[in-house]
Amino acid sequence: MKMKNAILSGIIIGVVSVIWVIIMHFAGINPENVKESDNRWLEYTSVIIPIIGLYLGIRGFKNRNNNSLTFFEGVFEGFKIMAISGLIAGAFSSLYFSFLNLEFSSDYMERIFGAAIIGFLVTLASSLLLMTKPKQL
Repeated sequence: MKMKNAILSGIIIGVVSVIWVIIMHFAGINPENVKESDNRWLEYTSVIIPIIGLYLGIRGFKNRNNNSLTFFEGVFEGFKIMAISGLIAGAFSSLYFSFLNLEFSSDYMERIFGAAIIGFLVTLASSLLLMTKPKQL
């Protein structure tokens, strides 16, 4: 199955991200009060999850592909991983704002857009770092 790596990596990123949001919620840390506290670094740690997950997912694809990866194979694999993790995050977000955090933050849409841009940049960087066939760029 060609999608096995992307599905597994996407699920891992999505589930770990969901767990992180739940931990932050029950610790009383949310985007509104983080801005006014010394815990702002906690908010940025959530970015590390998809960065590491995307890199490891693309690297896993390369390893399963006889240690061979073109730039576009890496980018495509990264997009598949982001799509799977995005579906999980979207499903969780709808539940989160329905049951745990009833106040929808306007800042939330900016965060989704920022996460997509970061995911795209990490996918490009990981593909460049891991590609083995530079002539096929």
